[in-house]
Amino acid sequence: MVRINPDKPNGGITTKPEDLGAVLAAQRAAFNKNPNPDWAARKAKLEKLRELILGHEAEFVKAISDDFGHRAIEDTLISEFLVIQGGISHALKHTPKWMKTRKAPTAMQYKPAKNIIIPQPLGVIGIISPWNYPLQLAIMPLIGAIGAGNRAMIKPSEYTPRMSQLLQEVLAKGFSDEEVFVATGGVEVASAFSGLPFDHLVFTGSTSVGRIVGEAAGRNLVPVTLELGGKSPVIIDESADMKTAVARITNGKLLNAGQTCVAPDYVLMPEAKINSFAEAMIEQAETFYPTVAGNDDYTTIIADAHYARLQDLLEDAENKGAKIRTACDDDKQQLAKERRVPLTVVTETTPDMKIMQEEIFGPLLPVVASDSLDEAMETVQSGERPLALYWFGEDKKKRDKVLKESISGGVSVNETAWHVVQEDIPFGGVGPSGMGAYHGEAGFQSFSHMKGVFIQSKWSQGKNLFPPYTDKTRKMIGLMKKIL
Repeated sequence: MVRINPDKPNGGITTKPEDLGAVLAAQRAAFNKNPNPDWAARKAKLEKLRELILGHEAEFVKAISDDFGHRAIEDTLISEFLVIQGGISHALKHTPKWMKTRKAPTAMQYKPAKNIIIPQPLGVIGIISPWNYPLQLAIMPLIGAIGAGNRAMIKPSEYTPRMSQLLQEVLAKGFSDEEVFVATGGVEVASAFSGLPFDHLVFTGSTSVGRIVGEAAGRNLVPVTLELGGKSPVIIDESADMKTAVARITNGKLLNAGQTCVAPDYVLMPEAKINSFAEAMIEQAETFYPTVAGNDDYTTIIADAHYARLQDLLEDAENKGAKIRTACDDDKQQLAKERRVPLTVVTETTPDMKIMQEEIFGPLLPVVASDSLDEAMETVQSGERPLALYWFGEDKKKRDKVLKESISGGVSVNETAWHVVQEDIPFGGVGPSGMGAYHGEAGFQSFSHMKGVFIQSKWSQGKNLFPPYTDKTRKMIGLMKKIL
């Protein structure tokens, strides 16, 4: 049931693109009246945010599931609520320290002057969030924005209209439009939103759309944090505990039915072990999910177009000679009706297959033969830099080589995806997989201006460098050069 909120533009159903500029202006005017809120004010907002989100858990779980067609309750609890709760708790504990003015070293030649750094709120943060983790990826940047003392406008995905409407209603219970505003609607709203002159814009989504958003933001010189995606590889070393690797890769691949920006996209491993690995993956998937059709633990693909795209990737690979192994012997018509795709392992892959060229974003797992670490690394480094990389093995020398020589947004060793929820390390992409980072202190700094301040001493000898220049000036320059 859609509830109408008479206090929201257009009844809270959808936002008119032309209204967005007025909302931004109102937020900026409110910010200018209080441009650096104290910790008590920020703490109150973070606590209110936690109360609102966690207090409507059941409603969000249902709304997200309805938007997907079906989404496992546990998928939502693990990937949305546990992450959000951890993020808010971390911010409440550490933000007072991050807010403090900090001393910075002063070079010898400028002493006894002092340098300090003052973290300062930017103003209004724009957040464009995607459909795959619709609540988490709207709220996690919001936590950083609020902790840094900003106001925020959020544009959730049109693919999750129930969640978006609910988020609008829930946040309106604790925040005015001048503090936090949720814009709902389709592509025209998103396009207008990305063109607003925010003080910082966060976008999470595909690389192709990220380029469009980055270009729109660039016209207003708006700094951006782009969290995109790409083909995140798994490298399995000969030293790996294969049983452990199989379980963790299967879990990482099938969470949210593979609709995760950091999901394992393809596997690189010794050719002699590929068949046994593929069979073990299928067996593990069937242990996790004995059936897929009608299984409440298994999430559906978000939309018909996305389901059709996955089927096209499989058909293209099979036509080009790939071997296909599919978990669970469920009725294909029923699976199609429910938009469910079981784990499908694709072996004997070749570079010309679309499954090896596009980000998969579903439970399809191609495997590529690589008989040495150098060969695996060459495959990874010849492609676009991924958002995540996963390495399985016990050989520390090889592990360190991968960590030092590969370039990716982040890495999990002997695990998949869990680096993303570590609040003490930054989360972000590199190159085509994104730019900038947030989570924890990285988010606070992304949404702050770290203002450098030089405080001159009354005992400064800088006057000796004033014109007109004399021998005394030149002696002073010579002395300073010796100090450097």
